[in-house]
Amino acid sequence: MFGIFRRVTPSGPGTEEDCLQPGFKLAAAAYVIYGSSTIFVYCTGNGVHGFTLDPSVGEFLLSHENMRVPRRGKTYSVNEGNYEKWDTNFRSYVDYLKKDDPNSGRPYTSRYIGSLVADLHRNILHGGIFMYPGDKSYPEGKLRLVYECSPLSYIIEHAGGRASDGSRRILDIVPTSIHQRTKLLIGSEEDVKEAEDFVQGKRRT
Repeated sequence: MFGIFRRVTPSGPGTEEDCLQPGFKLAAAAYVIYGSSTIFVYCTGNGVHGFTLDPSVGEFLLSHENMRVPRRGKTYSVNEGNYEKWDTNFRSYVDYLKKDDPNSGRPYTSRYIGSLVADLHRNILHGGIFMYPGDKSYPEGKLRLVYECSPLSYIIEHAGGRASDGSRRILDIVPTSIHQRTKLLIGSEEDVKEAEDFVQGKRRT
């Protein structure tokens, strides 16, 4: 995954100042998935588009035009091995997703690959939410804001999804260091909004 900013310094080699910009100022963002097929997904602010490598010609061909995230999904992605390290509000949300309630589409299905890009790609196609909250080991979260969360949040928003740290839009956070960490809730708009309500203590059930 990567993001591209327009430089803010006038000339010469790029500087740290050029990189420490909020995500909404990105000019482009992209990611690549390697597997049974190799897919390149990118956004320059005018839709999200996916290209699949055709090895017979050595070219990437447009396979997913104008990708859109379903407003709500049926899956959640989170490392539940950290359950005991989470705060009460976040535990309540994950417990809520597991409860049987056909009227609200629950229980959700757990799908956790352990690869941020792979989990996100599935959620763009089918809907759902990926979560990496703060915990006792990493109170501010573990993922990097500048070169992980901001580029993927730029893509997800342009595909109709949502991304936040639980209280703030990821793309509005102004970084103070290159390797700054952040919490992350990202995916279908309605799922992320619901998660925010739990994280902020507005809901318990």
